[in-house]
Amino acid sequence: MGNLVVVGSLNMDMVSTVDRMPAPGETVTGSGFSTVPGGKGANQAVAAARLGASVSMLGCVGSDSFGATLQQGLHAEGIDNSAVQECPGSSGVAAITVAADGSNSIVVYPGANALLSNEIVERAASAIRSAAMVLVQLETPIATVERLAEICADAGTPLMLDPAPAQTLSAGLLRSTTWLTPNESETRTLLGIAEDLPVDEAAQRLLALGPWNVALKVGARGVYLAGAAVAGTLVSAPVVQAVDTTAAGDCFNAAFAVALSEGKAPVEAARFACMAASLSATKAGAQPSMPLREEVLRIMRA
Repeated sequence: MGNLVVVGSLNMDMVSTVDRMPAPGETVTGSGFSTVPGGKGANQAVAAARLGASVSMLGCVGSDSFGATLQQGLHAEGIDNSAVQECPGSSGVAAITVAADGSNSIVVYPGANALLSNEIVERAASAIRSAAMVLVQLETPIATVERLAEICADAGTPLMLDPAPAQTLSAGLLRSTTWLTPNESETRTLLGIAEDLPVDEAAQRLLALGPWNVALKVGARGVYLAGAAVAGTLVSAPVVQAVDTTAAGDCFNAAFAVALSEGKAPVEAARFACMAASLSATKAGAQPSMPLREEVLRIMRA
C-alpha cells in the first residue's frame, strides 16, 4: 500500500446535541456540547491513518489555540503534518448541531483554510506526484484544488474528489478526477437539477461531465459505482443504529481510498468503505468516530 496524501480543511468542530433540530427562528435547549477536531480534510486523513494507511496531510491552520490542537491531533494519529502551514489569524471552525436521530446541520467558517494557496500545494508537488492516491474536498479555495488536479493529472497520480460543499466544477477539474464521490444533494448541484434521478441515470450523467469513475453515495442504501474501472453496481451498506452521521462521508472516502491503494477491486473496496462509514455513524463526533481497521475487518468477518 502506498502513501495517501490528503489535501484539505482542518477545523475545530463545536458540537451541540439537541433532541430535535430547531425550526427557523426557534431556540431549543441543547443536551450537550463539545469541541472536537474536524474538517473534511483532516477527518479523511485521520480515518485513513486508523485504517492502516501511511498518510500525509496538506492544509492550513491558524495561529490560535485551535491551530495547535489540530496539529497535535494529526501528530497523535501518526499523520505526517509537516506540510500543514500555520497562518496568522483564526483556524477554521464548524458549528455543528446533532439531533437525537443522528441528523445534523453544519455552518463552517473557513478561517485559515481559505489561505491554502497554489504555492503551498506546489511546494508539496513531489509528495503529491509519488502518492498512491490524493484525496481532496472543496472546503479550500477552488483555484488551489484545480492546481492540485493539474499536478495529479500530469504525474498520473489518482485523484479522489469529494465535491463538498457542493458547487459547480470546471470541466478541467472533473476530467482530472479519477473518482468523484458526491452524495445525492451534491449530485443535484453538479447536474443542475432539483430532484433526485435514479442512481444509474445520475451516475451516467455525472460521468458525462468528465470524471473517470463515480462513487455516488446514497445514504443508508450504500453507494453506486460506475465508470472506466467498474460496471454500474450498487453496493449496499449495513444497517446500523445511527448516533451521529457528521463525518460518515469522510470515512467512506478514506476507507475507499485505502482499499483501492491496496489493490482491491472497486466493488470490494466499496464494501469495506461502506462498513467503515456505517461504523463511524454509530459513534459521536467527527474524528473520534473514525473506526480502526481491526474493528472494520472484525465486523466484516462476522
